[in-house]
Amino acid sequence: MFKAKILLIGPNESGKTVLANFLSQTSDNVEVEYSPTQGVRILEFESKFEGSGDNRVCEVELWDCSGDFKFESCWPALMKDSSGVVIVFNPDVPSHLKEIETWHSMFISSQSLQDSQCLLIAHHKPGSGVEDGRLPLASHLSRLPLIHSNLDEEPEDVKLDFQRYLVNVVNTMSESREREEMSIIT
Repeated sequence: MFKAKILLIGPNESGKTVLANFLSQTSDNVEVEYSPTQGVRILEFESKFEGSGDNRVCEVELWDCSGDFKFESCWPALMKDSSGVVIVFNPDVPSHLKEIETWHSMFISSQSLQDSQCLLIAHHKPGSGVEDGRLPLASHLSRLPLIHSNLDEEPEDVKLDFQRYLVNVVNTMSESREREEMSIIT
């Protein structure tokens, strides 16, 4: 069984905690009063990959990280041994599009993660008027997979998209493990 440590990062008030609760099935309630995460919350759950031929199970640690830069000194410790990074942002807030470049630089570029280990989630809050269209992302961000999250209208799509992302992360972990084993043998 694989164990994947996924960091959920992004600007303040982007919806990270709501998504973390939803994806881990901690809570189905998407309309909660905003309460900023202090440091990090770790949610654990199992995810089964059906239809992949071998029906693998993955133990997931979803690290819901605060978007407050006062916790920046803790970020290197959070990044240690992470398997993937999900950047969550609110496309209704223009400053978030610029801020996610900083998050990418600090959490993805610094760890040299592959694109398959990363995901951008444009999280649309209830009542949002933004369409699921193309967003003006920087070129290095436009290479990453992007999903639009609307938990009011399409919650199952969000779960399926996240599940596909987890499959990519586990496949990358598996390939890395195989390369490591082959280097020991040869």
